[in-house]
Amino acid sequence: MKAIVIGTAGHIDHGKSALVRALTGTDPDRLKEEKDRGITIDLGFAHYREEDNTVLSFVDVPGHERFVKNMLAGVGGINAVLFVVAADESVMPQSREHFDICRLLQVPRGVIALTKCDLVDEETLELVRLEIKELVAESFLADAPIVPVSAKLGEGLDLLRSALRKVTQVQEVTTGVGSVRLPIDRVFSMRGFGTVVTGTLVSGQLGVDREFVLLPSGQSVKVRGLQVHGVKVEEAKAGNRVAVNLGGIELSEVVRGDSLVAANCFEITRRFDGILELLSTAKPLRHGARVRFHHGTCEVLGRVAVSGPVGREPSIDQAGVSIEDGEIKPGTRAYVRVRLEAPAVLTRGDRYILRAYSPPMTIAGGVVLDGQPPRIGVRTPKGRQRFEQLNGDLEGNQSDKGLRRAASAMIEERAGQGLSVTALISRLGAPPDAVDSIVNSLEKEAVAVRIGNRLVVPTKLSECRERLLTALSTYHKDHPLSDGLPREEARERLFRKVHQSVFEQVLADLVGDGLIIDRESLALKDHQVSLSADEGKAREAIVEAVLQGGLAPPDAASLPMVAGVSDEVSDRVTKLLIRQKVLVRLGNLLFHVKNLQCLKDEVAALGLSDRKGSKPVGIDVGTFKEHYGITRKYAIPLLEYLDRERVTRRVGRGRVVI
Repeated sequence: MKAIVIGTAGHIDHGKSALVRALTGTDPDRLKEEKDRGITIDLGFAHYREEDNTVLSFVDVPGHERFVKNMLAGVGGINAVLFVVAADESVMPQSREHFDICRLLQVPRGVIALTKCDLVDEETLELVRLEIKELVAESFLADAPIVPVSAKLGEGLDLLRSALRKVTQVQEVTTGVGSVRLPIDRVFSMRGFGTVVTGTLVSGQLGVDREFVLLPSGQSVKVRGLQVHGVKVEEAKAGNRVAVNLGGIELSEVVRGDSLVAANCFEITRRFDGILELLSTAKPLRHGARVRFHHGTCEVLGRVAVSGPVGREPSIDQAGVSIEDGEIKPGTRAYVRVRLEAPAVLTRGDRYILRAYSPPMTIAGGVVLDGQPPRIGVRTPKGRQRFEQLNGDLEGNQSDKGLRRAASAMIEERAGQGLSVTALISRLGAPPDAVDSIVNSLEKEAVAVRIGNRLVVPTKLSECRERLLTALSTYHKDHPLSDGLPREEARERLFRKVHQSVFEQVLADLVGDGLIIDRESLALKDHQVSLSADEGKAREAIVEAVLQGGLAPPDAASLPMVAGVSDEVSDRVTKLLIRQKVLVRLGNLLFHVKNLQCLKDEVAALGLSDRKGSKPVGIDVGTFKEHYGITRKYAIPLLEYLDRERVTRRVGRGRVVI
């Protein structure tokens, strides 16, 4: 089944709802207030099916200026527009505003219905036709058929259906390719079912019993049921108007403007970078102006930061800041950053509309270049360069070339932190399989390196390598007795702004290239501990003194005197001997490893030779002191060492040999 979503557009009381009712047999005005007042207030929905099984779904929008925000909620996901102008009134203010909105949103095509033709003569009808052609000249509706109709008398309906049929024949069908994204335009509850939401499925494929995420709340929900045009289905593809029965969420937790999306494919944001086109009929838009932002079915207040015009270089002052007059001229385009007062679900390539804060009227529209921009200035040369790189010659076009270029810019600006593939999916607005293809291309072109789930520019890895090698060389010169730079010290001092996975990859590459040794400390492969003449003599003297001291070696404080060196040299040599596992520190005492091993062997053998029954051999501090002829100062640290080495075990006030 081919589905085409057609939105109505036009001034209030020009017969949009009556025309939809005449075409489909369904009254799109569902609210009591709408029927009482005879005007459309909120979105209405109806459809009919062609003989070739093509379904034309109509989103009927209000024409009154007070309800343009409701109109915007319905026009975002349409494939074509049914532009309605009444023959007895011709082009009116909301006719122009609705037309501007459709043009700014880049609705691809449409049909123009000249309604109420039964109320005017042929001459008037021709004049109105000329006014319409003047309005739509050089636009997407320039070649659209203008069909005179009368919904009241049924005249011209067959011609209008034929024109709409031709639109469906040339309209490209939106497939299920992409990640699920459903902007919600209506929320209600049904007895026995619970919460139901409706909307036009922009991309992806919905299925019963699958789990999705509701943004911006981030709540997980499950699809309990699906309907397309009132028919229960198991799956719904992009391009269809769908009603979704959601499980795991209350009615009060969903509002128009929320989005039902696939997990890990979209993110919420409070700012975005994009291109803005200001209408020629609007006033100049100043830097920092407060606006009403419309995207999909959501409306959010925000402020516009102007970077500079598209297509020409701005003037720059000595401080490197744009000295443009801080405003966008009517009829021109500019790079902007929009800061939102509430979260929205945005990604690259999304179209949006801006309305003035007061009075609320449509002033501009544009395309999102990046929904998660970094916190850098937009009026600096660097900020300007970033806009150009994101845009190129594509201006939001989702071509492979444009996506690769945008991905490269996003990865590069993340420097050593890198960018996760998941984040790239949400920022590019491309399905996961397409992003994988982009990543593979970037790797082949040596534009990015994939480390686990992160992408980093190769130059950053090279920079990290050189930084570490230089730091190790310097460290070895300053600390010739050290085995190397402690791993965590290197991480904290040199790679604080680098992601842990990038740090580990740099180490792995350097080890693989045979340049460093990665243990508790990092060292160059050819590094060897080098001792001066004094340090060499001190080492021999300290080792000999501690070894000859047995289980009662000299105090650490007396070692400088024993070795005949300064306290500083003695301390350096002692630390080296401990790292080399020649000496072992027990509390404040130093023991030779050979003496400790002899002690362990002797005590273990004592337990084996003296044990005559099943009862373990006991040992206490007094016996231990007397047996080895040492004082309590040495006995206690040695016994605790034996406990740690699992030669003895503490039992009450004494010990037993294990």
